[in-house]
Amino acid sequence: MKVNKTNAMRILDKKKIAYELLTYENKDGKIDGLSVAGKIGKVPTSVFKTLVAQGTSKGIYVFIIPVAEELDLKKAAKAAGEKKIEMIAVKDIQKWTGYIRGGCSPVGMKKAYPTFIHESASALETIVVSAGKIGIQLELKASELLLITGAKLAPLIKE
Repeated sequence: MKVNKTNAMRILDKKKIAYELLTYENKDGKIDGLSVAGKIGKVPTSVFKTLVAQGTSKGIYVFIIPVAEELDLKKAAKAAGEKKIEMIAVKDIQKWTGYIRGGCSPVGMKKAYPTFIHESASALETIVVSAGKIGIQLELKASELLLITGAKLAPLIKE
């Protein structure tokens, strides 16, 4: 399958960060994280989704968590140093990130937002995230994702 480079791939190439492209069929409409993990043959604990939220200060934050988990908004607010945090509306994802729902990569957003990755990533050799387009995932070293996004590790999921 011929894949056009996404912004995320161009940035990783420019920074000489190695990654593997994982593509999956999305005509069935199943683009949720668990379906994607199954389609690319990866365990759900190594496949992460990118969530975008806004704090009471109106600041935008990016949270990267395992696909089977749910973001704990209280923990997310604490990590971001906000009183309260809310998910941004699906219709606003492209406005803030340049990406669409289901194809939102933590790499190469319109701006470098404060980014937090769930602490479980520290135990992983590699991590899988969206490449910035539905149907394409990137697998790269977890340490390099932390570096390229300037992310901090934090407890972010509901127990």
